[in-house]
Amino acid sequence: MSLRRLALFALLAAAALLDGCTLSRAQIRRADAMVAATTPAASSCDRADHCAQPSPLLDAARQALAASTPTHPQHRVALLDESEPALVARLSLIRAARRTIDVQTYIWDQDDVGQLVLDELVKAARRGVQVRILADQLFSFGNVAVLDRLARASPNLKVRLYNPTFHEASTSPLEWAAGIACCFFRFNQRMHNKVLVVDGTAGITGGRNYQDRYFDWDDDFDYVDRDVLVGGPAAQSMGRSFALFWRHRRSVPLTHLRDVNHYILNHPDAPDWPAPTYEHPQRVFRVEQEASDAAWLQAHVLADSVQTGEVEFFSDLPAKTEQPLKRQARQFTAHVMQMVGAARHEVVLQTPYLVMSRRARRIFERLHKESPPPHIVVSTNSLASTDAFAVYAVSYKHRKRYLKRYGFEIYELKPHATDAAAANARASLEWIGDDGHANGDRAHDVSHRYVGTETHGLLGSHGSSQRPAPLVSEGRRFALHAKSIVVDDRFAMVGSHNFDPRSDHYNTEAGVIVYDPRFAEQLRQAILRDTQPQNAWVIAPRRPVVPFLTKLNQAIGDLSESLPLFDFWPYRFATSYQLKAGCTPMRPSDPGFFSCYEPVGDFPDVALSPKLIYTRLITAFGSSASGIL
Repeated sequence: MSLRRLALFALLAAAALLDGCTLSRAQIRRADAMVAATTPAASSCDRADHCAQPSPLLDAARQALAASTPTHPQHRVALLDESEPALVARLSLIRAARRTIDVQTYIWDQDDVGQLVLDELVKAARRGVQVRILADQLFSFGNVAVLDRLARASPNLKVRLYNPTFHEASTSPLEWAAGIACCFFRFNQRMHNKVLVVDGTAGITGGRNYQDRYFDWDDDFDYVDRDVLVGGPAAQSMGRSFALFWRHRRSVPLTHLRDVNHYILNHPDAPDWPAPTYEHPQRVFRVEQEASDAAWLQAHVLADSVQTGEVEFFSDLPAKTEQPLKRQARQFTAHVMQMVGAARHEVVLQTPYLVMSRRARRIFERLHKESPPPHIVVSTNSLASTDAFAVYAVSYKHRKRYLKRYGFEIYELKPHATDAAAANARASLEWIGDDGHANGDRAHDVSHRYVGTETHGLLGSHGSSQRPAPLVSEGRRFALHAKSIVVDDRFAMVGSHNFDPRSDHYNTEAGVIVYDPRFAEQLRQAILRDTQPQNAWVIAPRRPVVPFLTKLNQAIGDLSESLPLFDFWPYRFATSYQLKAGCTPMRPSDPGFFSCYEPVGDFPDVALSPKLIYTRLITAFGSSASGIL
């Protein structure tokens, strides 16, 4: 037997063994009984409102809901573009909850943000609020001791993990490999929804997970991301969607997971809920104070909010991951496609991963054939900014198709985007340790920082391979993670959908669509800010130097790009451009573009490294895997 067959046989055998080791009903009953016996039942509050703190955010949501009728809904909508208001809004809503809190997410890390929000939820449960947490298993928690403490923190706190690998909370490297080998499609289907709903009245949805880098608290690498806060009937829809996922058979209670069950049974003494230990306690203290400051919340969250009528929350059904071809299960995905297909004069799209699904390609190709075609602006990542270099390689391969066939105007984020750095300067100023020295000067555990990042493919995404490519320049870097669309200045979407094959077919997605020109303009300006010269390179055709050689190179490049394999030709149709000093920004279609923009290469600011070589190799060999990246 060959070594390859032997390795595959071992993985399949391990998978069969692991999959077969499910818990008996008796083991589950024993763990449930121990949890019930060792969970403190006493409440920290005996008031009817469960000692809820006042919050202008929840008050505004209650007012919108009270003013709504079935035929005339009313909503209060606030764009959470900056990270600190997005975090503080969550804390404020959690503290103001009187009845219920439901949280659904793809990643939950145990860093400062993860600990802070989790601790607030435990406090809410202990004062009598019914709290439910539903997290995708693959990149959430993973520490069995933490899950044991959560299981026994309060009878009002319930936690479930979605689609656990081999009935466990923690996935070892062997189980990771076995999952790919034996049950790849189930292993590859994830719950990508991000929702927080309080009292069925106010909800937050968008792109952020519970990890430092989604709130600009990572010292080295952070995401430019976006959420939306909605008060009114759409928040009730969020609650109903959460309930569907919570009741689904892939949402597994902690005592039904093998490793958590065994840990609980082997640790009969009730664990304490320890006070969090923060890496940067000063900034945690700051947001804790802001969450109880009504004036701060009014100025930073509600000041630019919109009172409007029609707002819709959409979510794919959990059945999408079992029967991905069922039309009704892909409700949100279908609605996003219909929304873009209805464009008449402009689509402004922001996505971290510019890999179009087949349906999206058909829509954009049809739009480009209209007379006149709508203007399509795309804000996405560069290789220098992204941590998903495999996905970027597929996007790079099809640049000509995007520019010529779909008429895209593409802007790729710079890793040190000026506006992103400026927006987070306040947080950076607070990164001073208790000893008075800047924490940016200390040594970092780099191996930890890039594990558990949101990935859109399971091959080559575990552990250190998910680190961004090394750069020529130095400094704190940013990657785009926001997923948003504005159509014709009339309506806008903020959600978790990346507009790629993975979001179409594998992940469940969710988001809010706001039918209001004022909100659409706010979102449009936020996306266009990320396309400005100080923040992004523009992708445009190469300027012909020697016409004959240029045409020959392009002809060979076209042939190479059309091949599913062996696309090695290094000379591409388009490259990255930077605005020259003293020039005014303009579109690539402007006749004066080449006089004001200079080419900076296909992968500006990226140092020669294995990542750069991998990108070229995936461009050559990996296009057929675009659906699962």
